[in-house]
Amino acid sequence: MRLARRKFLHLAAGSAAAGPYCGSAFALDYPTRPITIVVPFAAGGATDVLARVLADPIGKSLGQTLIVEDVTGAAGSIGVSRVVRATADGYTLSVGTLTTHVLIGGLYKLDFDLLTDLTPIAELAYEPLLICVKNSLQAPKDTVTDPSGTRREDQISLRHRLN
Repeated sequence: MRLARRKFLHLAAGSAAAGPYCGSAFALDYPTRPITIVVPFAAGGATDVLARVLADPIGKSLGQTLIVEDVTGAAGSIGVSRVVRATADGYTLSVGTLTTHVLIGGLYKLDFDLLTDLTPIAELAYEPLLICVKNSLQAPKDTVTDPSGTRREDQISLRHRLN
């Protein structure tokens, strides 16, 4: 479903205006027990490290322990499935990536709907994807282009001119 620009702007403005009043909708005694953060990747990876680094300060601000649990398999769908099956009480969260929360819907037949069963609550990080080559490789540096067909040198020159 494509959201019309005007409708999106109305929703965004309404959300911003309602922000100060939404705090009263949450229970005053949340959280009363530890919160589990499910990472759908193996321990030691970037997503796991990010979850563990953030768990301590978030836990301190909430006054509760955050437990990071790695649940791997099937490109992350097993971990995401565990979060979807959990009680919707705010005590089981998922930290994932574009792969685990968007792309697996096209790769696997899932027993849940990524669009309706999960709600994003925060963007934690941005990770650009790169193509790198060892510096000592004697390959021409203009052989790789971005999807638009622009060479790296042209992109750098354009960025320099825009700044």
